[in-house]
Parts: sequence; C-alpha cells; structure tokens
Amino acid sequence: MKQVGIIMGSDSDLPIMSESAKILDNFGINYDLQIVSAHRTPDKLYSYSKEAKKNGLKVIIAGAGGAAHLPGMVASLTTLPVIGVPIKTATLQGLDSLYSIVQMPKGIPVATVAINGSANAALLAIKMLASFDDDLSHKLEKYKLELENTVLKKSNTLEKLGYSLYIDGYL
Repeated sequence: MKQVGIIMGSDSDLPIMSESAKILDNFGINYDLQIVSAHRTPDKLYSYSKEAKKNGLKVIIAGAGGAAHLPGMVASLTTLPVIGVPIKTATLQGLDSLYSIVQMPKGIPVATVAINGSANAALLAIKMLASFDDDLSHKLEKYKLELENTVLKKSNTLEKLGYSLYIDGYL
C-alpha cells in the first residue's frame, strides 16, 4: 500500500521531486507520484486531497514553484501532514515559492523544507512514519550512522592529505 503521496505542480518539477522518490525507494516505502496543479487541475487537486487518507496515504509531499499554492491547498483539504517543497524559480530563485509555502494562515500548517529540498522532505516523511514503525525507525538509525561514517571518512582523508590535495582529488 502506498503510504506517501509525492505531488508537484508541473512536470518541470520532476527532477527535484524525484529526489523524494529515490529516498523513499531506498527505504522501501511505497509512494504515489503525480502531477497535480493547484491552478490548472483544481478538480484533481480537490479529489486527490480529499481521498488521500482513504487511499492509504499517511503523509503528502507537495512541491511547487512560483505562487506555490499546491502544498497549502492540499493542507486545507486533508488532515494528513503535508510537507511543502519550494521549487527554485528563475525569477526569484525560489524565494517566492518559499515565502508562499511558509506563510500559511493559522490553522493550516505546512511543514516546509529548503528550496529544492525534496530529499529532506522524504526523510521528514519517513521520520513521521517511523514514529509508529519500529522497523522503519531502525532503518533511519542505520541511515544516520552511514551519514556519520561518510563524514568521518572524509575528515580522516582531509587530515591525511591536507586541504590542497583533498580539493584536487575529492572536490
């Protein structure tokens, strides 16, 4: 059963939103991936949001650029947690998207990650799911340990090589 919804306002958002899918794939979490435009497909937005819980979803990740109404509109129509991913835009580098998603009115919360932060949105969704799933919680612990080990290895290499050789060989 699909537990996470990943939606985006346009197919141009897919390169960013696919990062959520990759993380969820790595954790073995089933998801629904769709294009749902707040402005161009309002009926689809409405039905997707209203039926999400009935369809087994437990959290929704919504990416949008520009006016970025998608996450807030979804949050207004469901009781599920919604995580907004502001998509970088050419005009304002994603600040317009970020401000639109962050500035939700009282009573309609949307968790928001960094501009183009789709991977972190997936990890936040996983943390929400792991609150009620010990196996998933253990996978998260393992993931965090792998992150730590990666940084420690890089630090040891930097210490051995010095900054100049490290930059030339690793960056």
